[in-house]
Amino acid sequence: MKKILIVDDEPNNLEVLRQILRQDYDLLFALNGELAKEAAIKHRPDLILLDVSMPQISGFDVCRWLKQQPATQRIPVIFITALTKVEEELKGFNLGAVDYIHKPFSAPIVRRRVQTHLLLIHQDELKRSYKEAVFMLGRAGHYNDTDTGVHIWRMAEYSRHIALALGWDKEQAELLEMAAPLHDTGKIGIPDSILKAPRKLEPHEWEIMKTHTTIGYDILSKANCDLMTMAAEIALYHHEKWDGTGYPAGLAGEDIPQSAQVVAVADVFDALSVSRPYKNAWPIEDCIDFIKSQSEKHFNPAVVEAFLSCLPEVLGTRDYYASEETETAQ
Repeated sequence: MKKILIVDDEPNNLEVLRQILRQDYDLLFALNGELAKEAAIKHRPDLILLDVSMPQISGFDVCRWLKQQPATQRIPVIFITALTKVEEELKGFNLGAVDYIHKPFSAPIVRRRVQTHLLLIHQDELKRSYKEAVFMLGRAGHYNDTDTGVHIWRMAEYSRHIALALGWDKEQAELLEMAAPLHDTGKIGIPDSILKAPRKLEPHEWEIMKTHTTIGYDILSKANCDLMTMAAEIALYHHEKWDGTGYPAGLAGEDIPQSAQVVAVADVFDALSVSRPYKNAWPIEDCIDFIKSQSEKHFNPAVVEAFLSCLPEVLGTRDYYASEETETAQ
C-alpha cells in the first residue's frame, strides 16, 4: 500500500484528509514543518500533501528543504492551501511541487489528484526499470567488446537525432534511443572463438556470426511492450541494406523497418569514427563521405539526408562522449 505523508498544523484538516484517503493508503501525519522533515526522512513516503501556511516553517520552506535532500528530492509534493493567488501557486511549482489541492477539500478531487500523481510515479518507476534492463542487455551484447563500452550509448543518441530529423515525434525518437543499444544483444549467443577471432572469418564462421540478428530477435521478442518490440525489430533488421544485399532476410527499400534503417546509419558512423585496437578512427570528413557514398546502396537516401541535416547534434554527442572517456581514463 502506498504511503502518504499529510502535513497540516490544523488537526481538523488532518482528520478530513484521513477520512478521504484512509481506505486506500497508508497515512502518516505531521503537525508542523520540523516533524514533516523528520517523517519524510524516516518513512520515505510515496507522496506528500503539504500545507503552505504553517507557523515557524512554511510549506514552501519545507518543500525547498525536501528537494535539496538526496533521500527525499524525488518524492512528489502536492500543496494543500486556501491561497488562490497565481503568484503563490507559481512559487510552489518553482520549488518543485507537482500540484495544488485547495481548501475546503472536495473528496473526489483529493482522491483523483492523489491517484493521478501516484500513477505517474508508477510510470516513472517502470521507465527506470526499462532503462536498467536496456543497460544490462546492452552491456551483455557487447560484453566481449574491446572498446570502452560507450559505443552503444553514443550510437543510441545519434539514432535519436536522426529520427527527429526524419520527422519522428519526440516520444518515438526517445523510444528508439532506448531500443537502439540492444541491436547486438544476439552476440551473447556467438561463440568466443568467432566473436574474438583475430583474423578474417571463414565463410562458415561468418554464417554463424550473422545469426546474432535472429538470436537477438528471439530474446527480445519475448517481451510484450513497445520498447522491446522496437528493440527486437532493430536487432533482426539492422544489417539489412537498402539495395537488398543485407541479412538475414535480404529485405530491400521500405520493406526494412525505418527504426533499423536509422540504427544502421548511426552504427556505421560510430564504428568508423572511433578508434579500436584493430583500427584507427577515420577522419570525420571521410566518415561523412562514406555515409554519402552508401546512399541507395546500404542506406535509405532519406535517412542519409536526415543524418547530414543533424550533423551538428551528432558531432556534439560524439564530442561529449569523447570528453567523458578522457575523464574516465584519468
